[in-house]
Amino acid sequence: MRQPRCFPIDLHRYPCVYPREVVTRALHHGAAAVVLAHNHPSGSVEPSRADELLTHNLQAALALVDVRVLDHLIVAPGQSLSMAERGLI
Repeated sequence: MRQPRCFPIDLHRYPCVYPREVVTRALHHGAAAVVLAHNHPSGSVEPSRADELLTHNLQAALALVDVRVLDHLIVAPGQSLSMAERGLI
């Protein structure tokens, strides 16, 4: 079994997430599945509508190359949220 790898996309340099970039990175690493994660510096871990749309778009793009999205985690100081546990994945 291959070791999990983290391939962050620097959102400070790239404030928009492009599905093609995530797909390219997943394929480069030979990923069969990914866990997405990002932070909410505001302190609230509630997913925004934009978070939900991004997750859906990434799931659709990754599905085209048979890569599953296992979860999308939102983290903030002292707390986190799993979109999979919320039934949003």
